[in-house]
Amino acid sequence: MEERVFFTSGNLRIEGMLETASPTRGAVITHPHPLYGGDMDNPVVIAVRHAYLRQGFSTLRFNFRGVGESEGRYENGAGERRDVGAALAFLAGRGVTAVDLAGYSFGAWVNAGTGGGFQRMVMVSPPVAFISFDPPAPIPALQLIVTGGRDEIAPARTISTYRDHWNPAAAFEVLPDADHFYTGHFRTLEDTIAGYVETDPVRVSL
Repeated sequence: MEERVFFTSGNLRIEGMLETASPTRGAVITHPHPLYGGDMDNPVVIAVRHAYLRQGFSTLRFNFRGVGESEGRYENGAGERRDVGAALAFLAGRGVTAVDLAGYSFGAWVNAGTGGGFQRMVMVSPPVAFISFDPPAPIPALQLIVTGGRDEIAPARTISTYRDHWNPAAAFEVLPDADHFYTGHFRTLEDTIAGYVETDPVRVSL
């Protein structure tokens, strides 16, 4: 059962939803662009959450600053990355020692610039045709990228080029009939992510 939680990011109060399925393994899940209606209740975010719950992970999804009951305002990624760091620290404070960082669209972009505090990264439709990921920095923790074959915001061909810089060993799955919003493909997305999530991840220092 999820519970509403609040944690601090700097001097801001951030709203989240936490489901505790494991005392030591968890996933932080970030949402799409706040200026286009993105929030933690987005159906793709929920599909990612279900994938992790199926593998026995605790999950924390949260609203970036300025969204829902989270204080503050949109900060073009810089403040949002601090929110991700605060979410990771919140789980660590609860004893979670193995954390995945998963993000959809804008959330994947924000996560790509997050320095550490997690063991693995999952990107869902990183919006490479909408927001600049340049210069592409290595992301050794990146394990999985998923996009839709009809996704014009996260086109597979462009993502493949970035993957070569991020981590060429990362798995790359394209759901042929899905667009950026995955309508009608949420279960396939969930199954795809669940299939790549190990049930006993290696612990890392947070």
